[in-house]
Amino acid sequence: MFNGKKVIVVLPAYKAARTLERTYKEIPFEIVDDVVLVDDHSPDDTVAEAKRLGIRHIVTHEINKGYGGNQKSCYKKALELGGEIVIMLHPDYQYTPMLIHAMASIIGNDVYPVVFGSRILGKGALKGGMPMYKYIANRFLTLFQNIMLGQKLSEYHTGYRAFSSEVIRSIDFSHNSDDFVFDNEMISQIFMNGYEIAEVTCPTKYFDEASSINFKRSAQYGMGVLRVSFTHFFHKNGFVKNKLYHKQQA
Repeated sequence: MFNGKKVIVVLPAYKAARTLERTYKEIPFEIVDDVVLVDDHSPDDTVAEAKRLGIRHIVTHEINKGYGGNQKSCYKKALELGGEIVIMLHPDYQYTPMLIHAMASIIGNDVYPVVFGSRILGKGALKGGMPMYKYIANRFLTLFQNIMLGQKLSEYHTGYRAFSSEVIRSIDFSHNSDDFVFDNEMISQIFMNGYEIAEVTCPTKYFDEASSINFKRSAQYGMGVLRVSFTHFFHKNGFVKNKLYHKQQA
């Protein structure tokens, strides 16, 4: 726990058998109470590896539900287990688990309710091997979103995120995409509900075993990001109401 708050790390997994052990062993279990792994119908030995490592809470999808669908299962299980600080960590070892303590402390000390690990603060992205086209797209989309959402994040596209349970419970992400743009829709919902997001500098690693989407999927994601930005802008200014911003029923 951190300051009496239960800390749960969720691992949205797909073909993570080769990197799961490295990720899991760096989790700071002196403050992390539970780990939840959701396997999105991986064709490899991800589930067997998770059992070998002793992960107690394993959720398996009978069909591949996509990255967003995986996260929906992650957060639902974390709340069922009583998680008060929920940290999403990719099990592909692209992000270091060593930042979990810092991210949990920001939420646990009631400084901010949401924390992102940013690859853009500092020189973590390019130094870690992010392809140049992805870096340029990241910067363009982030600038556009900051203008449309009226915010100042360094990036909207990191997969390293920590939330208070209050934030997760307050938004209805059941209508969100099951694909990668889920992340962006969730950010829009968080800001629409009046929450602030803190950022910490995060190094990143790009290597063969790390998950990464190809150019075509990246382009589709980029179009989805633009759609979310316009949706947020129009809803916030009262032009068109959208079900994305319906609050979760208590």
